[in-house]
Amino acid sequence: MVANMKDTMDHVADRVSDRADDAVSQIARLREQVETLMREKVAPVVGTATERVGAAAHDASDAVRERADALAGQVRGRPLTSIAIAAALGYLLGRTGR
Repeated sequence: MVANMKDTMDHVADRVSDRADDAVSQIARLREQVETLMREKVAPVVGTATERVGAAAHDASDAVRERADALAGQVRGRPLTSIAIAAALGYLLGRTGR
C-alpha cells in the first residue's frame, strides 16, 4: 500500500511538473507574440503619431511666429495708435480688476 501511494504521489508530481512546464512554455509563446505585435504594429503607429505631432507643433510655431511678426509690423507702422490701444486696454483691465 505504501508503494502504491508512492507511485501515486510520483505520478501526481510528474503531472504537476508537466503542467508547470506547459504553462511556462505557453507564457513564453505569449510573450513572443506580444513582443512581435509591439514591434510590428504598435511601434510604427507610435512613430507615425510622433512624427505627426512634431509636424503639427512646427506648423503651429510657424503660424504664431508669422502672427507675431505681422503684429509687430503693424505696431511699428502705427506707433501712436498702438500706444493708445495699449493704454485703453490697460485702463479697462485695471477697472475690471477691482
